[in-house]
Amino acid sequence: MDAAAQRKQLIKQTLVQQTQWDLVVIGGGITGAGILLRAAQRGLKVLLVEQKDFAWGTSSRSSKMVHGGLRYLAKGDFALTRESVRERELLANQLPGLVEPMSYIYAHYRGRWVERFGLRLILKLYDYFAGRVTHRGLDAEETREMLPGIRCQGLVAGTRFEDAVTDDARLVLRTLDEAHQLGAVAINYLQVSDLIYKDDAVIGVKLEDVVENQVFSVNASCTVNACGAWVDKLWGKLGGKEGDKQQRIRPLRGSHIVIPGHRLPIGSALALPHPVDGRNVFIFPWEQTTVIGTTDLDHDQPMDQDPSINRVELDYLLQCLDYQFPDLNLQADEILSTWSGVRPVISEKEGVSPSDEKREHAVWSEPGLVSVGGGKLTTFRAIADQVLDRIAAQGLLPGLQTDQVPMFESGLVMACPRELGAGAWRRLVGRYGRRLSEWWPLNANSQRVGSTPTLWCELYWAASAQQVVHLDDLLLRRTRIGVQLPHGARDWLPQIKELCLPILGWDEEVWEQEQSRYLNIIERYYGVPEPLDG
Repeated sequence: MDAAAQRKQLIKQTLVQQTQWDLVVIGGGITGAGILLRAAQRGLKVLLVEQKDFAWGTSSRSSKMVHGGLRYLAKGDFALTRESVRERELLANQLPGLVEPMSYIYAHYRGRWVERFGLRLILKLYDYFAGRVTHRGLDAEETREMLPGIRCQGLVAGTRFEDAVTDDARLVLRTLDEAHQLGAVAINYLQVSDLIYKDDAVIGVKLEDVVENQVFSVNASCTVNACGAWVDKLWGKLGGKEGDKQQRIRPLRGSHIVIPGHRLPIGSALALPHPVDGRNVFIFPWEQTTVIGTTDLDHDQPMDQDPSINRVELDYLLQCLDYQFPDLNLQADEILSTWSGVRPVISEKEGVSPSDEKREHAVWSEPGLVSVGGGKLTTFRAIADQVLDRIAAQGLLPGLQTDQVPMFESGLVMACPRELGAGAWRRLVGRYGRRLSEWWPLNANSQRVGSTPTLWCELYWAASAQQVVHLDDLLLRRTRIGVQLPHGARDWLPQIKELCLPILGWDEEVWEQEQSRYLNIIERYYGVPEPLDG
């Protein structure tokens, strides 16, 4: 059965034959996926719906970092940092190969001894939260060796510490897969058009299938609004107000540029203050590329379209790169791609600069509806548990109890194949968990797609079993080759077509439409903007 037929069957089984659920989760980003999994682990009958694709929004366009956030600690936000560091440790232990440790380096320059001393103090507390020591000092020579090409003038030392890095979209999909194996259901391109009320309480949702232009209604004991930056579109009759507190969502855009790894071959992330405004910017290795980001500004683009970097942001990041690596001489046509994500920040008051806004989440409720906004990628498990605790406290699902079940358990005992190295196998196990046994070694084409770590067999399995509706689903979220290869992997599209066309259920006409649509998305939202006039 091809992917299109699978989706029709899933819609029929889920929305026609089954109309009553314990819980409906709106939003297919990392927060919604985490709630889906934790609810399924507690034995609830739970449905997740997403108006676009899973991880379409912020959860595929983050900085990929699973971290405590040193700047939060520097600003005195001890609780958020402690929670984040502990969640980082849990994820790294439960998802090796998907959440991987990464060393970070601060380079210290002459005349900035206060910064150096302060960082050491902060890192002692950072390591205390983690329960292990990861930081150490570097001399100037060690710093240069770990970061080839770094600006040497005035360099006196460095400090190394540890956080983690991930593939954010794959983290969402792994979480959804785990929930699926426990009986939960998640469907993309299914938009909530309205909430259903009875006696001033939410009792379900009205749905529109944007693929087949069908409408449905489902009932639920409770509904969770986890729409990220769009949470204020469905936050109920109270309009985000609970008691005397009014929630306010402030969409902030963070943009990144991606260059080939061989152009700046660093093995550690470099954290540095931008030479103009002092904001922290990161230059880090990711999936055979090097990423530079992020910006932090109010999002002024339409919320119903993909966010994109503007030329001011691009020049800002390139200025930082040129300053720190003065001999790199990177040209704009060498940039592989860009991406921009919109952070759903909970704003407490007017007049606060974007970088000074807190990254804490908030949970609020009204009868039959619980909403969640803000937060960080790193803390999605803790957020999910707090949402379910709020549901229990409201008495919406009697008997619901907080549990201590680990979020992820591998359960995979397959040995590393001879044709793969240990690192490549670790990567596959981390990304796919127990579901890896469904397709390895049946479709085990272990050749890599271009210079990326993605295997051709990953593309095949994603197309056949992971609810791919559009070509960008496959190349930007199920895999990441669209941002890791030049021009959105345009030169590889003939091979992708030959491999995936039959299992997607598309004919030649549909393929041409999808290819045109995809390349337009790449150019408009993942490309390099033109220079400003003058």
